Amino acid sequence: MKYFITLALLWLIIGNGFAAAEIPTVELTIKDHRFNPSELELPANQKVKLVVHNHDNTPEEFESYDLNREKIVTAGGKITLFVGPLTPGEYKFFGEFNPESAQGKIIVR
Repeated sequence: MKYFITLALLWLIIGNGFAAAEIPTVELTIKDHRFNPSELELPANQKVKLVVHNHDNTPEEFESYDLNREKIVTAGGKITLFVGPLTPGEYKFFGEFNPESAQGKIIVR
């Protein structure tokens, strides 16, 4: 029994040393049916947390075929998406409810 308690304590101590690094967070806002910023730069080969805030009084749907993401952002609400790790390139996104104005892209370097 002592062996298992010692092993459990050792695992807890060592496990904390191997904790994953915090995932970087990028903020995106929707205002007047436009994304701001309309271009985001993200690091290659790294997972990123994308938080989208909707400052409009109507809902919008964050849509990206390139990222395989689709999520409704309620009026005055926010959503959180995780993207990546991504390879270098450009990934387009748009607002499905206002595709003519709500457009943007992620540039991965």
